[in-house]
Amino acid sequence: MTKEKLVVIGNGMAGMRTVEELLKIAPDSYDITVFGAEPYGNYNRIMLSPVLAGEKTIAEIMINDDQWYQDNQIRLHKGKEVVEINRAKRLVKAADGTEEKYDRLLIATGSKPFIIPVPGSDLPGVISFRDIADVDAMLAAARAHKHAVVIGGGLLGLEAANGLKQQGMSVTVVHLMDVLMEKQLDKTAAKMLRKSLEERGLHFLMATQTETIIGKDRVERVRFKDGTEIYADLVVMAVGIRANLDLAKKSGIHCERGIVVNDTLQTYDPRIYAIGECVQHRGMGYGLVAPLFEMAKVCANHLARYGIGRYTGTVTSTKLKVTGIDLFSAGDFTGDDKTEELMFADASRGVYRKLIVSDNRIKGAVMYGDTLDSGWYFDLMRDGTDISDMREKLLFGQAHLGDSGHGAKDRVAAMADTAEICGCNGVCKGAIVKAITDKKLYTLEEVRAHTKASSSCGSCTGLVENILALTVGGNYSVAPHAKPLCGCTERTHDEVRKAIKDNNLKSVTGVQQFLEWKTPDGCGKCRPALNYYLICTWPGEYQDNSQSRFINERVHANIQKDGTYSVVPRMWGGETTPAELKAIAEVAEKYKVPTVHVTGGQRIDLLGVKKEDLPAMWGDLSKAGFVSGHAYGKAIRTVKTCVGKSWCRFGTQDSTTMGIELEKMTWGSWTPHKFKLAVSGCPRNCAEATIKDFGVVCVDSGYELHVGGNGGVKVRATDFLCSVKTPDEVKEYCAAFLQLHREESYYLERTAPWLERVGLTYIKDKVVEDAESRKALAARFLYSQQFAQIDPWKERADGKDAYEFTPLKAVVSA
Repeated sequence: MTKEKLVVIGNGMAGMRTVEELLKIAPDSYDITVFGAEPYGNYNRIMLSPVLAGEKTIAEIMINDDQWYQDNQIRLHKGKEVVEINRAKRLVKAADGTEEKYDRLLIATGSKPFIIPVPGSDLPGVISFRDIADVDAMLAAARAHKHAVVIGGGLLGLEAANGLKQQGMSVTVVHLMDVLMEKQLDKTAAKMLRKSLEERGLHFLMATQTETIIGKDRVERVRFKDGTEIYADLVVMAVGIRANLDLAKKSGIHCERGIVVNDTLQTYDPRIYAIGECVQHRGMGYGLVAPLFEMAKVCANHLARYGIGRYTGTVTSTKLKVTGIDLFSAGDFTGDDKTEELMFADASRGVYRKLIVSDNRIKGAVMYGDTLDSGWYFDLMRDGTDISDMREKLLFGQAHLGDSGHGAKDRVAAMADTAEICGCNGVCKGAIVKAITDKKLYTLEEVRAHTKASSSCGSCTGLVENILALTVGGNYSVAPHAKPLCGCTERTHDEVRKAIKDNNLKSVTGVQQFLEWKTPDGCGKCRPALNYYLICTWPGEYQDNSQSRFINERVHANIQKDGTYSVVPRMWGGETTPAELKAIAEVAEKYKVPTVHVTGGQRIDLLGVKKEDLPAMWGDLSKAGFVSGHAYGKAIRTVKTCVGKSWCRFGTQDSTTMGIELEKMTWGSWTPHKFKLAVSGCPRNCAEATIKDFGVVCVDSGYELHVGGNGGVKVRATDFLCSVKTPDEVKEYCAAFLQLHREESYYLERTAPWLERVGLTYIKDKVVEDAESRKALAARFLYSQQFAQIDPWKERADGKDAYEFTPLKAVVSA
């Protein structure tokens, strides 16, 4: 049988989700052709904000690339806008003349941004925020200009403002109303939101109406109704969207505020369906993703001729996607004189929640700060649940009802399988649990890949992680390592380490042969892990396998984006001398180093060094007394210090000397991940000891020891380990903690997740409470250092691994 022809006008999220659903239930029913006005595959429009903010790339937000269309035998016309639908001939025509016949037609033309009709709105530099081209234009403007004005303080406008701020622009948000996101927030939540955004550097002009946009060759200023003006190199219009109806109207398809469809997403022409932001269903239009995906399931069901699905509308909710701000709203969150308000506010913690109640049923909700219970409140509202028996504790969340406990996982456990977890992709708890169970998923990335939950805006990530923890049992951070180390073996990290020790295995190939590796040479995941486990287990016997290391560790320098390298000499405790600085300066001049940079770890970074110059440079640095700073490795990095009581009037101990002694004890040690230390001379903590893997805070009575901290993207403060009185005790406890981490953490696991996995009590038992254990751990660490503290730079300056630094041209010539 000849397949019927399905033509889809619109390559966006709604249209392609319908095609995806259709392929699931009736993969062979249609010969499918897709027209897309943009020159791209199907991408996640929700994620344009992170692209603008520099947090993601275009490639990372692609949902379906070209290969997907080929694999599913879908003909894709990219960059071709359909300009005519001939309903009599059942034919569509694009602007370039391309024509396709259809038996069924799906219109998914989406929406168009609304541009305020004020003088100057057509000037260069005045744009909307709707597609990749808009993002490219904003990024180009951010590189060349400074001042941005975003007109519109709704969800889209705030996302645009945040992204432009992240790109370095000075951003002013102009909003007609006196409340931000007035369609989603009440005044209290809006005030908290504005405060948070102002702390990030955004500026706001509220209750302000734009009168004119001024400029000659491009936008220069914006004038308001009250006569005031502000500078603007870029103006982003984010005041709303309108359904894209032009093509449908031109074709004679019945439209009102959108293309009118019935409960099967069928238009007044029975051969034509419509879906997404361009449609009007029961008098309503929808601009959020969740209802569009609900429509897609129903539409696909009817295109497949199952005829059993109906779309009856969606109760929507909103989660703000501006990075770091948790916010939720749903339903009627303002109320009236016939409703009640239940409200909880803790301004100092940035937590606010309000429920609108009528007849003991939730009619609306607003949450700011802690939004973990948003799904529960939404379910109560959507299902019309009587809250009479839970009113007393309702505002404190689901975990505080009865004996359900107080943890996040308890709240997730109490959710029904039908509770929606990911609104962007319409994924419920039951679907996630089933995928985890059936497909044996253990990581957040695997859950995202199989269910799409948490893969869009990311606001439900916490819920997904807790479902994962609940389903796989225990603390889910253990789960990735309960799986095989990699695809080359069925063995876990723990099993591999035990086999190495119990069976006296002392080579990478020996481990692979003994444990019956599936691939003879291993892979980029297992070889570095095996190499580390062998070094840690047999420090005096195992010979480091450099070919099992990543490039940075193999050549003992950090490769840069242009192929050159950076060199960071070790400076003990961040202290140096004029002679050392002079030596570094002479090396930088001799090798024409383009950039000399002082790092956050109190060292000097020489950037832009050619690979072939590295051994000679290291030789010169070695002669001046320097050793490798290991800034490139999964190893001991720095010991950051303050000057302590030697100079500072607040100092309580000699923190610099303490830091130098710690660094001289620990340098050269290979660790599961990078390991940073710090010593602060007093509780003012100038050396930031409480965000290091091992931190020392000096006090009048001695030293406070802290463990398991890190900076970076997800900052974690340390946990307090114990107090000690002497420098020797500091060194013993440090050595013991380090060795416990080296012996029991998984490769690429930093101290923070390791501590959360095994628990602080376990570490205290091994390092603090059990003196014999502590001394044994410290002794093993100091023994391993006999073999680790050999400067790799001097070795290579003397000729070791010369082939690594010889240009290919020279090798060929030789």
